[in-house]
Amino acid sequence: MPVSEVRIARRSVFILAGAALLLPHGWAATAQPAAGTRIGIIGSGRLGGTVGTLWAKAGHPVLFSSRHPERLKELVEAAGPNAKAGTPAEAAAFGEALLVAVPYGALPQVGQELGGALRGKVVLDACNAVVTRDGAVGQAAIERGIGLASAEHLPGARVVRAFNTLGSRVLAEGAHRAGAPIAIPIAGDDAAALETAAALVRDAGFDPVVVGPLSRASDFAMGARGYGQAVTAPELRRILDLPS
Repeated sequence: MPVSEVRIARRSVFILAGAALLLPHGWAATAQPAAGTRIGIIGSGRLGGTVGTLWAKAGHPVLFSSRHPERLKELVEAAGPNAKAGTPAEAAAFGEALLVAVPYGALPQVGQELGGALRGKVVLDACNAVVTRDGAVGQAAIERGIGLASAEHLPGARVVRAFNTLGSRVLAEGAHRAGAPIAIPIAGDDAAALETAAALVRDAGFDPVVVGPLSRASDFAMGARGYGQAVTAPELRRILDLPS
């Protein structure tokens, strides 16, 4: 089954557009002309749709993907003039950076079918392993360490774990909030890729916290102490025992 047919397609585009419209009222109502990093979204569900919309409203050209791009019309319209829709292969080719937000069990297929287009690119991996859904692939990722497992599924990509700890509603409502921003933990083995990911986290309206290499991504995997923490960067560093 091709990547375009993975369970991404099950998610309703009406829910996607609704998640996009949860963005803070009045924020970036008129997007600036796209002049930033081209970003491809593999998995335009609630999470991918929300984060991609934040980037589009921040001025980045964003290509959301689906097996049926025409079904993403409402999401693209809500994201604004910097957004468009295409197939997963088109998103992989388009993006200078990619966000992958698919069920973890589909990640090996993403690597097999889109790996050539992802090679050498910064890939933000937001996939969470859920054994009841993802089976042996999810179990192996938990045992191996999810960051290391993701890198093995996406060989040649400059993988950074990011945006996996909070739900789409929290991200939509908390982006660019008043006061100290919400922290987003990230982990990766490529220093330049981490810098790119950190900049994209900031552009989405959050505060990046570098936890360490991919081997440390388990510290904020689903169920770990860093997961689900809608807190500031100093608070997250305390939770994860990181230097202040």
